[in-house]
Amino acid sequence: MSTKPKLAERPSNVPVAHETDFFAWAKSQATALEQRRTEQLDWDHLADEIKSLANSEKSEIESRLAVLLQHLLKWDYQPSGRKTGWRATIFEQRKRIAKRLRESPSLKIHSAEVLEEEYGTAVLYPADETGLPVSAFPARCPYTVEQVLDPDFFPGAER
Repeated sequence: MSTKPKLAERPSNVPVAHETDFFAWAKSQATALEQRRTEQLDWDHLADEIKSLANSEKSEIESRLAVLLQHLLKWDYQPSGRKTGWRATIFEQRKRIAKRLRESPSLKIHSAEVLEEEYGTAVLYPADETGLPVSAFPARCPYTVEQVLDPDFFPGAER
């Protein structure tokens, strides 16, 4: 029979290891921060987790931007196949990106920086779904980041 206490029975003054129980560790670190108990802070792991949070925010923008570009391209290059689902996805991705940018305005710069990179991957999906060759799409993103994020912009009106 083990004499080691279960996590639920762990005394509050015993530190929880980051690797053993992340949730309990995070709660204990939040409490230590709130109570300004700097001696109980796991500085190295806290720094890593904060960096990870920042990277997660960037990744979400990138992912949503890729999906948005995919649907804008389908909308633009296959007007006969336009579906309400494409429009809904465009609205949804723009709404979610706009929310993130309101919460973290510095991510707008990141959106512009990764637009071409995300386009390079995004173009593969509409090519596959529409049956058009990749060469039917521009080699570089045909939209500015302002257009991509503009809730009123729908490409291909003149086509």
